Amino acid sequence: MKKQLTILFATGLLALMVACQKPAIEAVDPDATNPDWTEASHSNTVAPDYALVFPQDKVNTIEITMTAQEWQSIQTDMLAKIGSNFGARSNAGPIQNGVPQGGGGQPGNMTPGQFSTEDPEYVALPVKFNGKTWTKVGFRLKGNSSLSSAWSSGIYKLPFRLNFDKFEDDYPEIKDQRLYGFQELSFSPGFNDYSLIREKASSDIFRMAGVPAAQTAFCQVYIDFGSGKQYCGVYTMVEVIDDTMVESQFGEDQGNIYKPESTFQTFVQSDFEKKNNKTTADYSDVKAFVAALNASNRSTDAASWRTNLEKTFNVDHFLKYLAVNNTIVNWDVYGAMAHNYYLYQAPSGQLTWIPWDHNESLTSTGRNAVSLGMTEVSTTWPLIRYVADDPVYFARYQQYVKDFSEDIFTTSRMNELFERYTTLISPYVIGPTATETGKYTYLASATSFTTALPTLKAHVASRQVAVTNFLK
Repeated sequence: MKKQLTILFATGLLALMVACQKPAIEAVDPDATNPDWTEASHSNTVAPDYALVFPQDKVNTIEITMTAQEWQSIQTDMLAKIGSNFGARSNAGPIQNGVPQGGGGQPGNMTPGQFSTEDPEYVALPVKFNGKTWTKVGFRLKGNSSLSSAWSSGIYKLPFRLNFDKFEDDYPEIKDQRLYGFQELSFSPGFNDYSLIREKASSDIFRMAGVPAAQTAFCQVYIDFGSGKQYCGVYTMVEVIDDTMVESQFGEDQGNIYKPESTFQTFVQSDFEKKNNKTTADYSDVKAFVAALNASNRSTDAASWRTNLEKTFNVDHFLKYLAVNNTIVNWDVYGAMAHNYYLYQAPSGQLTWIPWDHNESLTSTGRNAVSLGMTEVSTTWPLIRYVADDPVYFARYQQYVKDFSEDIFTTSRMNELFERYTTLISPYVIGPTATETGKYTYLASATSFTTALPTLKAHVASRQVAVTNFLK
């Protein structure tokens, strides 16, 4: 009996020792260096808080701080990437219709820097959101013409992106850091948009019409470039497609997400940047789509061509997108440029079109955009040309134009939207809360902002006339 008790005691003691040595379920490891850290605000254990990060009735505040050395490293990287020093076009003034203006409103006398195929480098910076601090946040500049023109002109209101756990390998204390559930956020400064609301309004209009698009919100941005905090004006904060947008609006994000630079004339793998599933070299979905689009039976057996195309691509959704895009006018998109869109292999297995980058929308000046009739579009852009040439698809497109112009893009509804957003941001653009000035704005003057609203309203009215003429 004594022996049995000894054995039981030893067994129990061993089990207790094993239990004590067994690691517990790993808890969230907060950044002990940051007193503002909370699970709700900084961890990846919570769902994205859209109401807080993307409010529709207030302007949030972002503050970014860098040292003079960090600002210099950004300049050195940009010189290597686009071949232009910051402020190289020193006499440039505001930018209008893509052209930096010099003294007296004349175009600057230096050409902007070239575009780069490489993204600018990230630097790790402290970021405040509504007064709360996030440490070692990845900050990088972004954009093509907007970045190149502003950079060469020495305008500090630069487009940028934040990645909250970009540097987690270097700084383990920020592992899986989030901003209220968001890993990445994009910031559009209103380049070539005196109203400062086109990016937001267009994204909202697409979703109102049943076309998924990124959530957006206004924020006032302060940046310290190493010599003191400066007010850089009102930005539109944009949800990143492959971070939260796809899962939020499609219900899941397991399918491939692409950010292409393709016209779809042929399949070139390098033209289809994968934003997820990067370790799987499977491009069969986009290969099948491009092959079906350009199939030779398009002119001999249109019904079979449509059937095969629809197996690979959500054509009906694209027709809705075209109806919206061509009605509001947006030149910096497919049909003029082979960028500013995403493709998502939705749960149905079809690739679905997602619009992106809308600061050049809602305007009829400065550039040639795809017309409502699409007659000018060549086979260089086969996705537009071929669906426009197909009587079945074109009739459906016409109906979507009609529905959109009658139900969504009405003068009363758009005027209310534009007025609401202009009223919301006005105190942060022309005062009294804050004022955009000098090299920290794209505005030529306060009048540039105040006259932009009636210009937007007039644009909607003119597009209503254009729709009426198109549908005759």
